[in-house]
Amino acid sequence: MARFAPGLHFILLSLMSRLVQKEEIPSLQLVPAFVDNTQKWREELQYASRLGNEYKGKTAITFETTEGPCEVETTVWSVTENYLQLKGGVMIPLESVIQVHY
Repeated sequence: MARFAPGLHFILLSLMSRLVQKEEIPSLQLVPAFVDNTQKWREELQYASRLGNEYKGKTAITFETTEGPCEVETTVWSVTENYLQLKGGVMIPLESVIQVHY
């Protein structure tokens, strides 16, 4: 796999992913990401959850679907062992997460 400068990887993913609204996520078929970084994302998203709940900050989350990478910019409400929960009860499996940016 090619190595990129740290910020370039995020830019490339953003260009390749399709922006979706959180309300669209339940209609998408989410699949595991090529690399499972569940532990890493759990820790990052716990911080994002505090950011969202205390400061109303939004987080950009890129995740894998059968149609390719999708990105949503929203508030993370909570993080469990295997899922992140967005407003309205929308759940994304941590194993599907590709990138997190706040």
